[in-house]
Amino acid sequence: MPRVKVKRKSTLIDMTAMSDVTVLLLTFFMLTSTFVQKEPVQVSTPDSVSEIKIPETDILQILIDQDGKIYMSLDRPADKEAVLGDVAAQYGIELTNKDIQSFKVLPTFGFPIKDLKEFLALQSHEQDKALKGEVMGIAAGIPCDTTKNAEGIDDKNEVKMWVKSARAANSNLRIAIKAAAGTPYPIIRNLMTSLQDIRENRYNLITNLKKISDEDRVVIK
Repeated sequence: MPRVKVKRKSTLIDMTAMSDVTVLLLTFFMLTSTFVQKEPVQVSTPDSVSEIKIPETDILQILIDQDGKIYMSLDRPADKEAVLGDVAAQYGIELTNKDIQSFKVLPTFGFPIKDLKEFLALQSHEQDKALKGEVMGIAAGIPCDTTKNAEGIDDKNEVKMWVKSARAANSNLRIAIKAAAGTPYPIIRNLMTSLQDIRENRYNLITNLKKISDEDRVVIK
């Protein structure tokens, strides 16, 4: 018997459809994802069982490192500009357009107000070093000294001024505190006392989600 010849088929696979799907997925994730803002210090937050998510907009984040240095960040450039203008006006500081633009692009800020002009005059990479305390003449962290002067005013507490200015710029602002697990308790207490003094009694704490084993779960009947 003659052999039956099997018709050979092409082994090539048309990847056009797969490429289209890949491009669409990549575009979707690029448009819907949010970028994590650069922070001057790495903070290892404590664990928690809370699963409440922090909103992505209208947020004033207060960052506290393990040494107690305090930093802040705002998610809206318009709020940054308004806050900077208010704080500068209270201290009689004249700002240039270059100063304002430099502050608006800062992902995080944290320095004494007396160093404001000097900080904004730095290049971007120098500002990063200044926030870590690596630039002579510029202290890292926002002062939060609750000690009052002879007139009974805690004039060295600049955290309260930044928060009040932020609230005035955006009434819908939510405060989120991100503190390192090893931050000394007196620093946290001073911050919370400062917020209570200006009637900011509601805020979120940013933590890591703690995994609970089945043995540790409590069943409520």
